[in-house]
Amino acid sequence: MTSAVLPPGAASSSASPRRTPVRVLPGFNLTLGFTVFYLCLIVLIPLSALIFKTFTLTGPQFWEAVTGPRVLASYRLTFGASFIAALVNVVFGLLVAWVLVRYSFPGKKIVDALVDLPFALPTAVAGISLTALLAGNGWIGSLLEPHGIQLAFNPNGIVIALIFIGLPFVVRTVQPVLEDAEKELEEAATCLGATRWQTFSRVIFPSIAPALLTGFAMAFARAVGEYGSVIFIAGNMPMVSEITPLIIISKLEQYDYAGATAVATVMLVISFVLLLVINGLQGWQRKRSAGNSQ
Repeated sequence: MTSAVLPPGAASSSASPRRTPVRVLPGFNLTLGFTVFYLCLIVLIPLSALIFKTFTLTGPQFWEAVTGPRVLASYRLTFGASFIAALVNVVFGLLVAWVLVRYSFPGKKIVDALVDLPFALPTAVAGISLTALLAGNGWIGSLLEPHGIQLAFNPNGIVIALIFIGLPFVVRTVQPVLEDAEKELEEAATCLGATRWQTFSRVIFPSIAPALLTGFAMAFARAVGEYGSVIFIAGNMPMVSEITPLIIISKLEQYDYAGATAVATVMLVISFVLLLVINGLQGWQRKRSAGNSQ
């Protein structure tokens, strides 16, 4: 009995052929190369130019430029006001996102559109509007200043302006997470006898905590570099209500380019470290939430 001899490649042709996955974008190497090139062109080259300009200063000159009394006071005000504004936005941004996701009411679409207004509104217009409202002769300021409450031309006005421009970052970060949250888990917790606070703290909050941290980081980063909306309402008094971006602008107007880049470099390093810490906390929270869910 003779066995049939198969032609070469017949056995392989009988098996189901593998399909090469179709990719919309080009290969990984080309895409990665373009990504790195674009990031270098838009982000790394301008930042490296900032740092290289700082190297024109000697060590003592750099230290003197970034540790002057006015500069240190502006650091404290800028980062302190940004941190407070971001914390306030976390609380009220979560509340606004919760109302927009969980409730239906007349004018909901209008309220949802108003959340994005600080994105579209020029920052200078926002600063002028807030100053007109909160100054001593404004609608709100005229009612509060007789009672000793001054909201304009001091750090209070800076915090209010930073809250205004940072609120959309928290709302738009938390809102999709709330929309995707599984309501069955909340119903199950309620059926098991959990109170509303227990349901929120043990079921809802762990799932939205990474989004809240992301919104906080974005609002904080936006507030640190804000200039247009703050400059009108701050009063710009040295050692009192002078923000760091104004210090940088003042040095540029005095043709002190090296000093301006030195202060900007310090701002860049501090902001990067803070964002790195916040991103680390966010990653830790995600791993913790994933471990608890398993």
